[in-house]
Amino acid sequence: MKHRNSHLLVGYWSRLRRGRAVPDQTEIDPRSIKRMLATTFILDASDTERPLYRLAGTALCERFGGELRGSSYLAHWEDQSRVALCGLLKQALAVRQPLSLLSIGATTDCGMVEMETVLAPITFNNAEPMRFLGMTQVLTDINALCGRPIAFERLIGSQIVREDDPIAISDLPPPVIDRWSGHPRAPHLRLVVNQGQNTQPQNTQSQAQPAQGVEKVARRLDVFGTGIAVEI
Repeated sequence: MKHRNSHLLVGYWSRLRRGRAVPDQTEIDPRSIKRMLATTFILDASDTERPLYRLAGTALCERFGGELRGSSYLAHWEDQSRVALCGLLKQALAVRQPLSLLSIGATTDCGMVEMETVLAPITFNNAEPMRFLGMTQVLTDINALCGRPIAFERLIGSQIVREDDPIAISDLPPPVIDRWSGHPRAPHLRLVVNQGQNTQPQNTQSQAQPAQGVEKVARRLDVFGTGIAVEI
């Protein structure tokens, strides 16, 4: 996990367990995580193929352009990411450990940021965990969105978070969107991230990173294969 708040949320979840596998939703005290409430949410994953927001913080709703409560968690994810997420949610519930997701969020006009989401399994008056206490943080410069809501999200990494030794999930790799490179109108995007070390630009085909700069092109971009074309 990269964001400090992600570690704080997992630590809070771990303290709530009190020797049990997972805590119950009724034990969550909003005052204990008040500084993170705006970006936290409760996800109902009783059906992992149709997870729903039960509650969502105000900043998170603003980030995605509207009230999230009662809406599908998968609605803004692109197709191959949705397939991977269904399996990841099921696995996190089965092992009863938090799940960390790394993604690229984009507006309809191609403003892009790197995002981190943590999903910690919880019960709700039930012996089996079927919900998640979640939080989504933007890791890179939010100004890249120009104040516009995130319309699309693509999964680029995931791991099961264990207290001592985070273990990457290898059997459910992030989806590779082959159609981007083969699309007749797709520009060449070079995305980079600064992690305190010297970094080299990477092509999105091999490893998506948050956009620091995109060369202007004369062609039109089909955003995430949705049919929405914009000039950049």
